Amino acid sequence: MLQTILVLFLVIASHYEGFAQKKKMTKVPSSKSFYQTKLEDEDATYFTSENFKITNDGKTDVSDEFQRAINEVKTNFNFGIVFIPEGSYKISKTIYIPTAVRVIGYGKNRPVFVLADNAPGFQQAYPDDKGQAKYMFWFTSSIPKEGQPIPDAGASTFYSAMSNVDIRIGLGNPSAVALRTHFAQHSFTSHIDIHIGSGKAGMFDVGNEMEDVRFFGGDYGIYTFKPSPGWQFTMVDTYFEGQRKAAIKSQEAGLTIIRMSVKNVPTVLETNPDHYEKLFMEDCRLEKITGPAFVISNPDNAYTQVSLRNVFCNDVPVLVNFRGSDKKIASPAKMFWVRSLDHGLKVGNPLTDSVKTKHSTEHKIEVSEIIPPQLQKDIPDFPAAESWKNLKKLGAKGDGVTDDTKAIQDAINQYETIYVPQGWYKVSETIKMKPKTRLIGLNPVSTQIIIQDNTEAFGSFGPPKPVLESSEGGENVLTGIGISTAASNNRAVGLKWMAGAKSYVNDVKFLGGHGNIARKRQGQETLANAEHVGNESLWDSQYWSLWVTNGGGGTFKNIWSANTFATSGAYISNTSTPGRIYEMSIEHHVRNEIRFKHVANWKVYALQLEEESKESANCQPVELENCRDMTFANLYMFRVIRVKTPYPQSIRSWGNNIIEFLNVHNYAQTKYPSTVLIYDIQQNFEIRPWEFQRLVLNMEKYWRMMPPLSAMTHWFGGFDFADGICRDSKGNVYFSESGMKRIYKVDGNSMRISLVADFPWEPLSLACDTKDNLLVVFKYVPRAGYLKNGQPETFPNPPDAAGTSFSGWGNNGFGTLVYAMNPDQPEETMHLLEKMPVEKLANIQKTLNPSNRRRDSGDFTKVSTNNFTECWVAPDGVTVVPVVYDLARSNALVEGFPGKVMYATDEYLKRTYRFNVGSKGHLIDPQIFAEKGEFSSAVDSQGNVYIADGQIYVYDKTGKEINVIEVPERPTTIVIGGKENNMLYVTTRNGFYAKKLSGL
Repeated sequence: MLQTILVLFLVIASHYEGFAQKKKMTKVPSSKSFYQTKLEDEDATYFTSENFKITNDGKTDVSDEFQRAINEVKTNFNFGIVFIPEGSYKISKTIYIPTAVRVIGYGKNRPVFVLADNAPGFQQAYPDDKGQAKYMFWFTSSIPKEGQPIPDAGASTFYSAMSNVDIRIGLGNPSAVALRTHFAQHSFTSHIDIHIGSGKAGMFDVGNEMEDVRFFGGDYGIYTFKPSPGWQFTMVDTYFEGQRKAAIKSQEAGLTIIRMSVKNVPTVLETNPDHYEKLFMEDCRLEKITGPAFVISNPDNAYTQVSLRNVFCNDVPVLVNFRGSDKKIASPAKMFWVRSLDHGLKVGNPLTDSVKTKHSTEHKIEVSEIIPPQLQKDIPDFPAAESWKNLKKLGAKGDGVTDDTKAIQDAINQYETIYVPQGWYKVSETIKMKPKTRLIGLNPVSTQIIIQDNTEAFGSFGPPKPVLESSEGGENVLTGIGISTAASNNRAVGLKWMAGAKSYVNDVKFLGGHGNIARKRQGQETLANAEHVGNESLWDSQYWSLWVTNGGGGTFKNIWSANTFATSGAYISNTSTPGRIYEMSIEHHVRNEIRFKHVANWKVYALQLEEESKESANCQPVELENCRDMTFANLYMFRVIRVKTPYPQSIRSWGNNIIEFLNVHNYAQTKYPSTVLIYDIQQNFEIRPWEFQRLVLNMEKYWRMMPPLSAMTHWFGGFDFADGICRDSKGNVYFSESGMKRIYKVDGNSMRISLVADFPWEPLSLACDTKDNLLVVFKYVPRAGYLKNGQPETFPNPPDAAGTSFSGWGNNGFGTLVYAMNPDQPEETMHLLEKMPVEKLANIQKTLNPSNRRRDSGDFTKVSTNNFTECWVAPDGVTVVPVVYDLARSNALVEGFPGKVMYATDEYLKRTYRFNVGSKGHLIDPQIFAEKGEFSSAVDSQGNVYIADGQIYVYDKTGKEINVIEVPERPTTIVIGGKENNMLYVTTRNGFYAKKLSGL
């Protein structure tokens, strides 16, 4: 009897609350359909009465038929789209949506899913369920099996989504939650109104990202624990009204909130007791908040991090209550702006602040007299869907076999907005967008632009070549499309973006090794196209997946870049155009995850980096070079549980100015997070805290004091075997890390260091020609199956490979080649040098010879004095690099000038020789100069010879030892340079040193 009365009471109460909620909802603008017309897609499933036993008038229960539609997509294709036409759809039970299935509504009005009044099972609590609730829609990792536990979405649930549908919870369903969304990358909810009414919450266990979702009523709009797998959650342009307890209740969700409005609630955000939250909010509005707007638990813990920026408050009596303490922040007036609020551990400027860390609450609040207008969003509006042109109707096949290059380019040349139905669109050349081009897909795993392995235009050696390229300065849009560069395409860049501040890249996956899902389409089952992650020989063999450069900017949202074959997931360079990143996941690269070089005016929200054990154990997560005016908010850096080795730093920094970090999370489930958070190469300092709320790097005006030039001074460190050193005519110095494929420049005047290039070509040695073009001797490995003009690339060893055991043991079959570039514009100017017969060159002014040869057969002098017959000619036309096998082993190059002497090392016998240089650059008259030698030697203006061999030994021109210069680390290569040509520069295994030479 008591139970019956309780149920009756709940029903009556829910009716009353539902009525009250409906009264409130009449004041809210109705939702606007994002896709207002049917989008034709032969691979999609359309939930219509023609295909399923349903009606869309809200009278027929469509639960079973809708579940059947979803299961058919998963079973038949493994991924795809269920389109829902306009109408009202009644359900009475939980609908399960497995991995990579997307539910998308269309029509003049959004379709609405309505949970029936008093739906069975939606009244009682569920103590054994994580959310203690029952769900209308539950995103899962797979199709549930009868009698088995429900497979909740998790860390490997990708590409799932719901968009452009509304949800309404009927009366008498107090335990109902509209959505359970614990999915991972490239999963999202967007353009949804959730009318919770008397239900429990609109969403439980958030995942990845949401845009334009509005919550009305309920105990909570969102109730969430840690996202999967422990990363941030981003909310853009959301709205909450009328929740009975709080708009959001959370713990460890990494809430990254942009342009949220909250109205008529007791609390905006409540964190669970004894748990932390990393909260970042910007450009938000809070109105009529009766209790504390924010209830923050664990206020004194380093993991608790609160960063508010530009939050307008109207009728908010208490801004913050810190749970478990007497501390709170009261409101100064009825209306005010929170320009900034920072709570948590602060890290001071390492060069100026005496207090290195402090835990504090700081805020800047301004009283306001007016209610401001709504802030403009930075996501562009799309033109009406009626104007979109269907790419397949324009001739593209999307079958993964037909070359669609011409059809796609012709469509772009003729139309501005192109809808790309599901399909894999093979191309063989760069697709170039016009200034107004918009390419719109709806699922980046089922809609891909692909190149196949060994596509001729993207192979061999050459500068970066994009699969897709934006216009320069345009208003381009790219959304819902994957880009696959396969594995064996050396020159490939997935996307080169040069469009302007109003451009938009969203829901784009760069495929290659991780995150692929096999395709179930008859005749194309094997077209996984990049399921080669186990092929280690192809790792780190391509350029960057995403390259933003030449003034590129705009909004980048929900990007996943995990192509192990790419040099890095993203490279942003040479731009001051404003850019915003919302929820970008970059993972599983060999050397670099993301690089920023010469970048200004960017905001990076919820950037997540992950290092996998096998491919990424030595990967640098973030590289920041010569950047200014940037913000990183809710930055997460993670090394997986399988990583068994440490790595020195998460962020490498140099020459940066006003870089603000807010809410930083650096972690691993093992004992091997990155050892320090930031290492600044230029200033030689470390930031060690792994968890903190705020740090501002402002290095430009705090240049460290010049050390005594007479001492051997350590300038830079943290390298992985630095060598290949050389100089230019201005005194600048270059060196490389061959294993990490990096080339650096040290300015001879300021001693500032910069990263010139990290191309996917292993640099072996460096030199400059007479016009200061940088020459790079590099290793080139031809790809099996690649054809150039119908023939495979081959590189037989030169005859002088015989006589050194290095030429065996797998050190053959590759090419030792030379490219040149302007070091100030490396990406734009790099090009392969032409090989020419020596007899055709009338004027050779400089030769570049191996500084050391390891000839363990004893033929050093014979091979060194061979008259080479071919050479590479530098851009100046008078500098040559002889074609000799020992370039493959040498650590540096030594300059030879016809008519003068030159020194080189017999590495095997640790002996340095003096040669004369003949008129054609050939070496003649070898003489033993010193019984020391290793990798490198140098000559000063007085003719003294410096030989690196554990230390640096100095000889006069007669061969008499006159000095020993001690170096804290074993030297690798040395050169004399500087503005006055009086500085000795030394690379070591891990560092870079310099010393002024006296008496010169």
